Amino acid sequence: MSLLNNVIDHALDDGYAEATARRAAEGGGLPRSLRAKLGVAAGLLLAAAVVTVGAAEARVSAPVVAKERQELIDRIETEASGADDLEQDIERIRAEVGERQRQALQEHGGDQAELVALLSGATPVHGPGVRLVVDDAKDTDTGGGGPRESSGFSDTGRVRDRDMQRVVNGLWESGAEAVAINGQRLTSLSAIRAAGDAILVDNKPLVPPYTVLAIGNGQKLSTAFQDSADGQYLHALVENFGIRSSISAEGDVRLPAAPSLTVRTAEPRGVGAKPSGRATADTGKGTS
Repeated sequence: MSLLNNVIDHALDDGYAEATARRAAEGGGLPRSLRAKLGVAAGLLLAAAVVTVGAAEARVSAPVVAKERQELIDRIETEASGADDLEQDIERIRAEVGERQRQALQEHGGDQAELVALLSGATPVHGPGVRLVVDDAKDTDTGGGGPRESSGFSDTGRVRDRDMQRVVNGLWESGAEAVAINGQRLTSLSAIRAAGDAILVDNKPLVPPYTVLAIGNGQKLSTAFQDSADGQYLHALVENFGIRSSISAEGDVRLPAAPSLTVRTAEPRGVGAKPSGRATADTGKGTS
C-alpha cells in the first residue's frame, strides 16, 4: 500500500516538476535580453518571408503548369487521333489485300475455284451445322489450385486456350467443313493461343462465352463430336470443373470470311475427295 500511495502522491517526476518551476521563474522560457528577442523576431520574419515567396511563386506558376498540362493533353489527343487514322488505313489495306487474294483464288482455281475459296476461308459460307457454346464456371476459384493450375490461368474454372484447341480439332475431326469462334473464321493456318488470361484467335482476343459455329450435317456432327475423344474431354471439364457447355444442331449457320489469308503456291498430289457440299459460298446472288 505504501508503494501505491507513493506512486499516487508523486505521479509527476521530481525532475519534471523542478524544470517546470525553473521555467516559470525565468518568465515562461521567453528570451529576456533584447538581442534574443531580436533574434526570435528575425527568425519569425524570415519564416514568414519564405512562406510568402513560396505562395507567390505557386500562384505565378499555376497558369504555366495548367498551360503545359493542356498542351500535353492536346498532344496526346492528336497522337491518339493519328494512331486511329493509321489503324483505319491498316484495316483498309488489309481488306484490299484480302479481297485481291480472294480474287486470285477464284481466278486461278479453275473448276475448283469455289472449293478452294471454301477450304481456304476466303469467302463467307452458310449451311446446316451446330452451335457449341463454352463458358467459364459460374463460381470460379480465384485461389487457384488443382491439376489445371498454371501461371496464366490459376483459376480451375476458366476455359483455356488448349481447351478450345481440342474443341475445334474435335469438330474438324467429326466432319465440320468450316468453323468460327465468336465470329472469327478459322482456317488451316489459324492459331489459338493465350496471352495472360485472354484467349487469342489469330492474335485477336476473345471474350467468354465462346460460341463455336461449325458447318456440317447438324445432328450427325453433334453426335460425332460428343462421342469423340475431344467431346469426352469437354464433358470431363463440365463434370469436374463446372465449365458450362451446350451444343445444338442448327438449320442454317452463317460464317464470315477469314479476316486475312496467306496465298501460297501448291501442287496437288492427286485427285482428292470433295466435301459433302453442305457448306455453300455466299456470293451475294443467293444460294448456289
